[in-house]
Amino acid sequence: MELSTRPEITEERVEQIRNIIAENPTWNRTKISKHICKLWGWQSPNGQLKDISCRDMLRELDKAGKIKLPAALTPSRTSGNSDKVKHLNHDMTPICAKLSELRPLQINIVSSGKELMLFKSLIDQYHYLRYDRTVGENMKYMIYSCDGRPLSCLLFGSAAWSCRVRDNFIGWNKSERMRGLSLITNNSRFLIAPWVKVEHLASHILSLVARRIADDWQHKYGHPVYCLETYVEIDRFRGTCYRAANWIHVGRTTGRGRDGGHHNTILPIKDVYIYPLTSQYKKILCGMER
Repeated sequence: MELSTRPEITEERVEQIRNIIAENPTWNRTKISKHICKLWGWQSPNGQLKDISCRDMLRELDKAGKIKLPAALTPSRTSGNSDKVKHLNHDMTPICAKLSELRPLQINIVSSGKELMLFKSLIDQYHYLRYDRTVGENMKYMIYSCDGRPLSCLLFGSAAWSCRVRDNFIGWNKSERMRGLSLITNNSRFLIAPWVKVEHLASHILSLVARRIADDWQHKYGHPVYCLETYVEIDRFRGTCYRAANWIHVGRTTGRGRDGGHHNTILPIKDVYIYPLTSQYKKILCGMER
């Protein structure tokens, strides 16, 4: 069986990992993770091994004391360590205009080079979560005005592993969720540059991206996505642009996360929004239709 999403880590699988490490004392972390990906069939639909995701999983198990990994050859980057992002000089001339004066907007998929450096720089400087490395399948967009001025950055990545209100709304069970999670993508970063003041720009951008992202995903990863999701911190934002772009509010998170126990709130509470890209998305995500 091929797995496109993170597999459930059972005690049997943990013991299997321990045996692999013990039987191959000369293997480094990369060789171990690639072997596990092949053994479990953990790969994307285009056949690429999910090596980075597997190494993240191994580090979590090592940190929890469940396995003992060999020493890392190079230090891993700490989450949120923004000193790796080079901050570029850029034009901050205020853009205060009607949306019609900026259209048609240009949408670029960001992959490398100076545009990727600019994308990282803008998010790291102006998004409250800053920029962090991407793991697994993702899509980066830069939005420009008709005359080429940068307006916005969007990052879509892996869907949340588990979210009660989302999962209840979709109606899938645990095994269906594990199979279908790669068919959802999470809008984890959405930035309008702070010097851009244009009414209805944010919702217009969301609508434009929603029309094309399934095809973009298909072209890049060999499969489409059928639903978008995002999580909006209620103490910071109202989610106005998502509602204006017809995203569906399906509830709120509890603030506990996967490791938060059952009582103490340890994470910001967030409104959960989804945006279906097809009318049959629930059947597709639950594996009843493709």
